[in-house]
Amino acid sequence: MNRKPPSRRSPPPSSNKHAHPGRWEGKAKPDWLARALSRAGVLPQDEAEDAIKAGRVSVNGRVVKQPLAPVPPGAAVRVDGLPVSLEAPTRVLAFHKPAELLTSTVGQHGVGTVYEVLLPQLPPELAGFTWHAVGRLDRGTTGLLLFTNDDKLVTHATSPDTHLTKRYVATVFSEADEEKVEPLRHGVQLEDGPARPAKVRLRDAHTVEVTVTEGRNHQVKRMLGAVGLPVRALHREAVGGVELDVPEGSFRLLTDTEVSEGLRYTPGKA
Repeated sequence: MNRKPPSRRSPPPSSNKHAHPGRWEGKAKPDWLARALSRAGVLPQDEAEDAIKAGRVSVNGRVVKQPLAPVPPGAAVRVDGLPVSLEAPTRVLAFHKPAELLTSTVGQHGVGTVYEVLLPQLPPELAGFTWHAVGRLDRGTTGLLLFTNDDKLVTHATSPDTHLTKRYVATVFSEADEEKVEPLRHGVQLEDGPARPAKVRLRDAHTVEVTVTEGRNHQVKRMLGAVGLPVRALHREAVGGVELDVPEGSFRLLTDTEVSEGLRYTPGKA
């Protein structure tokens, strides 16, 4: 069964603003139950919500039927009477995205999604997590697309403040030369503001390597278009220090070192 990440939701605010002033001040703020189960890989979030509503989950010996119920750190949680750990190790997958797939949970007009290709491949020890795409690749763009169970890593990797590099290789229609690409090294003006200076290397007259530290919509295509090099095909080779090294349509699990050094991310310190 395909596992699609649910739409992100926040716990509803309390109706009484003064009921527990400073309740969690100085303490670890609790997660909500369905998301905690999903983050720990116990159940995908949609299945966790169903299990909770069905009365199959208990917290500290009491059955809880609200998916948004807080679960404090150290709580004893059971599913179907069996104890489960809510320790949530950060996991990251490197997926080689084929062309003509949407980075979306829902297909459109007969076009499939990356989740429909990735999720059926996952072994049991990875299938329980809810996976979030780290950024997006356009429908026609191929290459490295990361997925993680840690939504804080998504924020870290996609924030322009992190300056995490993304390396693309573009096949262009026009003939490229140093004079044409030089403006990219200084930052070209786009409709939504100037782009940061990019690292650019010509591989041949119709192949341009572009490394950026932002992730705006269609950014590399727009940058190359702005200097008269419309893109025919675009492929992402690397994110940070993580290089694409798996066949098209397949994935692998990143090592802890690749996450900490390649993506410059330490769990809990986004």
